[in-house]
Amino acid sequence: MLLENYETDDFYDEMFTEDGTVRPHYEAVARGLGEVTVEEYRNKQTAVDAAFMRHGVTFTVYSDDQGTERIFPFDCMPRVISAEEWDQIERGLIQRIEALNLFLHDLYHDQKILKDRVIPARYILGAKHFRRECAGMDVAKNIYVHICGTDLIRDRDGRYLVLEDNLRCPSGASYMLENRAALKRAFPEVFSEVKPRPVADYAQTLLAALQHSAPESFVGAEHPTVVLLTPGVYNSAYFEHAFLARQMGIPIVEGRDLVVRDAKVYMRTTAGLVKVDVIYRRIDDDFLDPAKFRPDSLLGVPGIFNAARAGNVTLANAVGTGVADDKVVYYFVPKIIKYYLDQEPILPNVDTYLASEDEDRDFILENLNKLVVKSANEAGGYGMLMGPWAAQAEIDKFRDMVRADPRNFIAQNPISLSRHPTWVEEGFEGRHIDLRPYILCGEKITVTPGGLTRVALRKGSLVVNSSQGGGSKDTWVLRAANA
Repeated sequence: MLLENYETDDFYDEMFTEDGTVRPHYEAVARGLGEVTVEEYRNKQTAVDAAFMRHGVTFTVYSDDQGTERIFPFDCMPRVISAEEWDQIERGLIQRIEALNLFLHDLYHDQKILKDRVIPARYILGAKHFRRECAGMDVAKNIYVHICGTDLIRDRDGRYLVLEDNLRCPSGASYMLENRAALKRAFPEVFSEVKPRPVADYAQTLLAALQHSAPESFVGAEHPTVVLLTPGVYNSAYFEHAFLARQMGIPIVEGRDLVVRDAKVYMRTTAGLVKVDVIYRRIDDDFLDPAKFRPDSLLGVPGIFNAARAGNVTLANAVGTGVADDKVVYYFVPKIIKYYLDQEPILPNVDTYLASEDEDRDFILENLNKLVVKSANEAGGYGMLMGPWAAQAEIDKFRDMVRADPRNFIAQNPISLSRHPTWVEEGFEGRHIDLRPYILCGEKITVTPGGLTRVALRKGSLVVNSSQGGGSKDTWVLRAANA
């Protein structure tokens, strides 16, 4: 009853084939929801929204005159991924993070990849987030990226493609966990029948990865002291900071709660100073240490970078990782994988043009109305031109910006993101989605089976970011038949 009028249109639909047949890995979900009336579904969706509001599952939009604090939109129809599909995703993400960690170590040490001219040096040395201060700096276990959120999309043929890597302060894991808890409450019978792989151990896996990355100087029988460093309650992701700290059972601190003495970091407590070994930071490099980076920062801790350089504290993710999620560097990741691992990428990139290359730039400027143009270091859907849907004034503005600073822009052909049945007012319609799995690097590399499926709630929109009107779904990864 719920899906009898649903139309797939001319897109790859996650749940239905072109002729309207339910895909095999969705059959249990279709059976379970087949017994739910429209009124019952609406009531469940309303109950989930109310629970999110009570629990403070919100995010912040700074630029909206109607208010900054918003409930995080959640759609109760789960996104299901088969065991076979997940196997490919998992192998591809592990391959990618292995290569990127090797790449970062090389950049801040021997720079062999630049000397071998696999990547032109100007792209790295001129990157906004390349930190010359990190040259020759060792990090514990050679792990630069402890937490990564890689965004995946599916094209018209159903192929998984990497849209971008988020290596600095990837967000959204808390919503993944809250989504799962909400859907188990809303549809317990469907959940029990499908039995998707669990995600509840994410926080403990993250904590274990952080503890594993304690500096070489750490000694003692007890676990290293781990804290989460937040910019504070006014940050857009503060709900997540507090949620993850609580789930891991570690202190959440602001810059004023930490002090550096003798190149060691201490936390102020009512019982005195406590040495800190690992800092899960949710503050960008620029604001982390006013003595080293931006002197006007009131968020960071003076001297914290030197403490990390001395090997007395681990910063997760490491300072300087942002160079690897520069959208221009993204273009070279397939070459990075080949260079360090001698393998072909399991998950391909989206075809990309570099505005700093003369031939590509000419093509971009001539086809702005047909391309998606992105700023190299923006996030959250900002700094982006959706050419086919943009007004002429916006196209002209981007033309001037690309000409003025070509290094800062890439372009891609629009991808018809896959769609998924999504509840809108009185029924289900197709909405475009992506997927952000979370990869944790500790003693081993772990990919949480699921991740955050983000959905563009506005009809026809390809922008899934919450700050641009997007929402999310729970992601169910099925178990292998022999599991």
